[in-house]
Parts: sequence; structure tokens; C-alpha cells
Amino acid sequence: MLSLFDADRLRRILSRMLDEEEFLSPYGIRALSKFHDEHPFEFRVGDQVYRVSYQPAESDSGMFGGNSNWRGPVWFPVNALMIRALLNLYVAYGEDFTVECPTGSGRHMTLFEVAREISDRLTRIFLPDSLGRRPCYGGQEIFAGENWRELILFAEYFHGDNGAGLGAAHQTGWTGLVAVFPNLFAGLDGRDLLDEGMAGVFRKFSGER
Repeated sequence: MLSLFDADRLRRILSRMLDEEEFLSPYGIRALSKFHDEHPFEFRVGDQVYRVSYQPAESDSGMFGGNSNWRGPVWFPVNALMIRALLNLYVAYGEDFTVECPTGSGRHMTLFEVAREISDRLTRIFLPDSLGRRPCYGGQEIFAGENWRELILFAEYFHGDNGAGLGAAHQTGWTGLVAVFPNLFAGLDGRDLLDEGMAGVFRKFSGER
């Protein structure tokens, strides 16, 4: 394995990433730690003070592209890269390397199980609760009704705290990855990865021999 960090540094990175008061949302990995909600990062250039704070939904500044925001929401491309990296690291470290997930919960998981946990949280964005409401609609009652209940839109990104869809409503490119994750983990266990490696697993799922 070629990596920028060893096992000790990986544990420290994951302790932050898997902390529900920082990066781990009920709906995936946030683009910025929730820590910055109450502790914004500030720096001064001359007489001007610039601030980066946790923004779980739309941007509050045109500087970052109007309603586009990378300072707190859940983005699927970021999460897909995280899941792929965790699976690669699992192949290298195996079953003996475990981390607490969520941080502070007392539950320990392999890196494969952490990747699956993130996948489950992303999928939860689109699943109806006991009342038929899907988090992706942010509590809008009209979408819980009979006529709209099965209309699922792949939003551009999602609220970092409640999973509501934000930005463009038809982001079937990267948000369409939500169709891949549950299918991947439904037919895959950690032993497959350890026995066949990432390349072998992806060949199997693509139908190659």
C-alpha cells in the first residue's frame, strides 16, 4: 500500500471523520465539520476578516457560486471517494484494523463495515419513514401525499443535518451513485475483498469473467 499516512494517523483522521458532532451526518459525510458551526475559522488579510463557518444547506454568499455550497452539506462525489478509499484501505489492513464508529459510541467496525455504514446513511436520504416521508424532501408535506410519494429526485447535494435535497433537482450524474452503493454491499462481504481485491470484485459486478 502507498499512503500519505500510517495506521496511527489513519485512526486519528477517522476519529474526526466518524464523529457525529463533526463530519458524520445521519445522511453521509459532511463537506465541512459541524464543529465550525460554533467555532468558525477566521483569518485576516489587512483590515478584512474572512470567515469559514458550517453551512449545512444553501450558501449565504455569492462568493461560493450562488446557492452552491461546499461548507457543510452532504455531496455524493465526496462520499463515493470516501467509500472507495475505505475499501482500498480495508484490503490493505484487513479484519484486524478496527475503529470506533460513530466516534464515542463504543462500537468498533472494520473499514469495510465503516464504508457500508456510510453507504447506508446515504441511502437513508431517499427511504420513507413510518409516515411515508423521505428526508430528501425536507419535510414538504406535498411529497408525502399519495400522488407524489414515489417521485424521487436526485438533488445536487443534501442538507448536512436533515438530509433535505438542495441545489439542482435532477443531478442524476453523481447523486445517481445512490443506486450503486446498496447493490454493491448487498452482494459483497469483506472476505470477497480480501480474497479477490478491488479489481476482482469490480470485475464480478461488471459481469466480466
